[in-house]
Amino acid sequence: MTKPTNAMACTNTDKAPKVALITGGAKRIGAAITTALHTNGYAVIIHYHHSQTDAITLADTLNSIRPNSAKIIQSSLTMSNDKATLMAFKDACLDLFGRIDVLVHNASSFYASDLGGKIDTLYQDWDDLFLTNAKAPLFLSTVFQNELKKNHGTIISLLDIHADAKPFVGYPIYNMAKAAHRMMVQSLALEFAPDIRINGVAPGVNIFPDHDQNPELNSQTQAILTDSVPLKCIGTPEDIADAVVFLANSRYVTGQIIAIDGGRGLTLKGG
Repeated sequence: MTKPTNAMACTNTDKAPKVALITGGAKRIGAAITTALHTNGYAVIIHYHHSQTDAITLADTLNSIRPNSAKIIQSSLTMSNDKATLMAFKDACLDLFGRIDVLVHNASSFYASDLGGKIDTLYQDWDDLFLTNAKAPLFLSTVFQNELKKNHGTIISLLDIHADAKPFVGYPIYNMAKAAHRMMVQSLALEFAPDIRINGVAPGVNIFPDHDQNPELNSQTQAILTDSVPLKCIGTPEDIADAVVFLANSRYVTGQIIAIDGGRGLTLKGG
């Protein structure tokens, strides 16, 4: 983990802006969430793993709008495998603005798993998909619990409509990991109440992965998926970001998962 940039802690006063930490907040849906929260008055901490250029560019853009309101921090989600690294990440995040009010679990892996392929690959898929989609969100939620409790904060998780007994064929391990994350949202909403609210946003057909990241979702498959949406279009990152902002600001909502899917979930067969 590299040291955070511009590590200037703000004073924790009533006039200090609330602070949101967004994992994977430098690009795509994460960048839209970061931008939307910033537009709504939050200071933002942009976590990234490899996307340093995107993180710096986004922070510079937001700081040009409101000085000293966006900072970046780098780490792999494998930090959740090591207590010392995890605690160092927590402390580094808190050093940036002096507080955290919103934790957004956005960073995750998404790809198909071949159950008939090599067993070594299956082990790798399991470790990576469960790390990013289930383990890291749980451990990050736990280490930031005291800070969020103090601020009556909130945790918002990016889930998937397929995690609710409607598995996406070809993605068994991903489905399982997201289902675990969904149950985490509902479980921690009870465990952390009444001081911390925890909710989820479940996209349907939204922004597709980059071409080199998921070859299974070729143009033909994308067209089929788009046509399956009742509203006949895919969602945008901004659609997801709007839901995140709503949940961040809704004091009487907890343990809920909002589907942002254009009605796609209504067309899927349940398990």
